[in-house]
Amino acid sequence: MHIKKILFLGLILLASGFVKAQSSLNEEIKEIEPRVIEWRRDFHQHPELGNREFETAEKIASHLKSLGIKVQTGVAKTGVIGILEGNRPGKVVGLRADIDGLPVKERTDVPFKSEATSEFRGEEVPVMHACGHDTHIAILMGVAEILAKNNDFPGTVKFIFQPAEEGAPPGEEGGAELMVKENVLKNPDVDAIFGLHISADQDINTIAYKPEGIMAASQSFEIKIKGKQSHGSTPWTGIDPIMAAVKIIDGLQTIISRESKLTEEAAVLSIGKIESGVRSNIIPEEATIIGTLRTLNVDMQKMINRRMKEMVPALAAVYRAEAEISIAEGYPITYNDPELTAQMLPTFEKVAGKENVKLIKAVTGAEDFSFFAKEVPGLYFFLGGKTPGVENPAPHHTPDFFIDERGLLLGVKTMTQLTLDYLNEDS
Repeated sequence: MHIKKILFLGLILLASGFVKAQSSLNEEIKEIEPRVIEWRRDFHQHPELGNREFETAEKIASHLKSLGIKVQTGVAKTGVIGILEGNRPGKVVGLRADIDGLPVKERTDVPFKSEATSEFRGEEVPVMHACGHDTHIAILMGVAEILAKNNDFPGTVKFIFQPAEEGAPPGEEGGAELMVKENVLKNPDVDAIFGLHISADQDINTIAYKPEGIMAASQSFEIKIKGKQSHGSTPWTGIDPIMAAVKIIDGLQTIISRESKLTEEAAVLSIGKIESGVRSNIIPEEATIIGTLRTLNVDMQKMINRRMKEMVPALAAVYRAEAEISIAEGYPITYNDPELTAQMLPTFEKVAGKENVKLIKAVTGAEDFSFFAKEVPGLYFFLGGKTPGVENPAPHHTPDFFIDERGLLLGVKTMTQLTLDYLNEDS
C-alpha cells in the first residue's frame, strides 16, 4: 500500500479514537452530574466560615483519598491539596476552588437551606454559602473524579481547595495569600492555574472571560478625625469632627470623579461605616470613617492613594480638626495571562459553544485568586448560574442569593477540558 495512503488511514483511525474517547469522557461527566449536585447541596446546608472549614475539608479529603489521589490537609489552616499524576511526565496545572461561607442569614426556600450558625467577631452569626463557593467545591470534586478515572495524560494536576477567600478572621492570616506563603504552588511547581466563579446574574450554560485584569484590586481604609467636644447648642466652642467627616467623604469622591481617568479603567471608592457621637446635644470629640477602594490599574491605584493621603488631613484642617488615614492592602488585581487566555479560548468555545462564550468588561469585585495569578500564569472565568428568563436575580452576599444547579455540569466539563487541553498541548 502506498505510504501516503497508510498515513492517511492512520490519521483517520487516530481521529476516530479521539472522537470516541471524547464522547466517552462527555458521557462520564454527564453521569456524575447528580452526584455533583448532591455534594453541592450538602455543602450548602452545612457552610463554615473562613479558617473554620473543618467538616468541609474532611469531606473533600475523604473524597480525594477514595479516588487514589495524594492528599495534603491543614494547608493554610483548613485547606486541602490533592495531587494526581498522569501516566507520563509533563507540565503541572493547578485547579482552584474556594470553600468558605459568609455570615449571612439565608432566606431562600430551598429544601437544603442553611440553618448553620458560627462565631464571628465575638458574636454568634448565621452562616450561608451566599457567594456560590459550595458549587465551586462540588465542581472541582467532580473534575477530580473524572480525571482520576481518565489519567491517560502527561503531567500532574494539583487540586487546590482554598479556605478563607472572603477574608480570614481578624488577627489571622488565611486564604490564597497564606497558601502562596506555604508554597502550595511548589513541589511540584505549578506551570499554570485555572479558577472559576459561579455568577448569579449570568445565564446558565455560558462562560464569561477577559484577558488581563478581570477583577479589581481591593483596599480598605480607615480615617480617624479628632475635634473638640462641646455642647450642641454652642458649636463655636468646639471643633466638629462630624462636619469634617462629611467634607472628607465628599472630597474623596472627587478623586474618582475629577482626577481618575475612568475612560481607561474603572475605579470605585465607597464608605461603609461612619461612627461618631453618643447623643443629640453633644458635639463629639472624634469620628471614624471606614471604606473600600477598588481599582483595575496599578498606576491609578497609586495616584488615588497619594491623593487620599494628601486630601484627608488638608480637608480636616479647613474645619480646624485633625485627621489621619491608614490604607490597608487587600487583594491585587485578578490578572488573566493574555497568552494563556488566548491559548485556552478554543477550549471554552469547544465546551460551551462559541455563541455562549462572552468577552466582558472587568468587574469591580475582588478575588484572592489574584495571589496565585501573581506567581504563575492564571486564567479565571465566570460560569453562568442564573435561570434564563429570570429578571433581577438576588446579588451575591445577600440572603436571597440563588444558583441554578443546571449550570454546574458546564463547570465540570470546562475545568476538565481546560486541564486536558493544557497538559496535552505539545506533548
